[in-house]
Amino acid sequence: MAWNEPGGNKDNNRDPWGSGNNGGRGDQGPPDLDEALKKFNDRLSGIFGGKKGGGAGGGGGGGGGNSGAASFGLLGILLVIGASIWAVSGFYRVDQSERAVVLRFGEYYETVGAGLNWNPSMIDSVSTVNVTKVRSMSRRALMLTEDENIVQVNLSVQYRVSNPRDFLLNVRNPEQSLENATESALRHEVGSSEMTDILTEGREALAQRVRARLQQYLDRYGVGLEVRSVNVESTAAPDEVQAAFDDVIKAREDEQRVKNQAEAYSNGAIPEARGKAQRMIEEANGYKEEIIARAEGEADRFLKLLTEYEKAPEVTRERLYLQTMEEVMSKSSKVLVDVEGGNNMMYLPLDRLNQSGSASGANRATTSDSRFNSSSSMTTDSEVDALADRVLERLRERQQQQQNPTTSRREGR
Repeated sequence: MAWNEPGGNKDNNRDPWGSGNNGGRGDQGPPDLDEALKKFNDRLSGIFGGKKGGGAGGGGGGGGGNSGAASFGLLGILLVIGASIWAVSGFYRVDQSERAVVLRFGEYYETVGAGLNWNPSMIDSVSTVNVTKVRSMSRRALMLTEDENIVQVNLSVQYRVSNPRDFLLNVRNPEQSLENATESALRHEVGSSEMTDILTEGREALAQRVRARLQQYLDRYGVGLEVRSVNVESTAAPDEVQAAFDDVIKAREDEQRVKNQAEAYSNGAIPEARGKAQRMIEEANGYKEEIIARAEGEADRFLKLLTEYEKAPEVTRERLYLQTMEEVMSKSSKVLVDVEGGNNMMYLPLDRLNQSGSASGANRATTSDSRFNSSSSMTTDSEVDALADRVLERLRERQQQQQNPTTSRREGR
């Protein structure tokens, strides 16, 4: 029979939670919440060293004491757990390239470096800033120069955070402050320069001046930024007049190119002219020395010849005559021989004789006309031999006349 069927045994009339007729209630229902809480408090009291509560018939005072101790124990565990979580949440790590700015109750407290650090949570607030990263900012604007011309300047600024505290606390928007300071410094420097310098070789100097002035502005504002470099990427005239400016720049470049060519020609022509002048001077000095030496030699030869003439006038005179005739005749290709005692004059064409002699030699080398060449060469040789005999005869006669002291005609000549 089931436990809850009517008419059953009264001893077996008990609920499934083990409550009998003596200890349980007359009605059947869910377990009592107070009883479950009491069991839980007993367990907590056992953990913290308290005594367990009595049974159902125990006194009410003992049960209330155990419940209070259990409540305090639970509160202590919760406090320990909360304190542990709070302590752990205060640890943080800062990278090597970063710096951490600590604020305590909203006020600056300290700046910590790289490594593992701890600050109390909900009391201190920590903000990290990268101080090694180089950041970049570009700017493009139309500027008015000192000579009232408009130029377009493209500029880039590279910077980094040098003071994390000033970067986070002094200025609300440091990047915007940097842009404003850059434009102010650029306008100041362009406004004090001429357009020609900005468009040509003055861009590097412009960048250096802008960098120095921009750093002064940032230090004065306390932004906490350091300008690493300023690059003027391009400078040009406005688009409306760019073609005219290009023509001007091209003309200026042509002018510079022509000047360089002229200087190169000057550097080459002047040393060459100086070298030629020095060579002419050296040649003139050499000619002078040659003429002087030749004159001195001629004078010395004349003195020696005078001495010989004083010793033998006739022989010296004859010698001078022969040397003079030899020198004169050596430069002439025609010779006229006057035969003494006759009206005939012998003509010797030495140039033609030489040509015929060379032609006869060439004809002898040719095999095809060997017979004709041999006959002509024989004729030419016979004529030369006859001429040579006549010249020798004439010379012998003149020698005989010179040896005869009574010959006055030779002396007159």
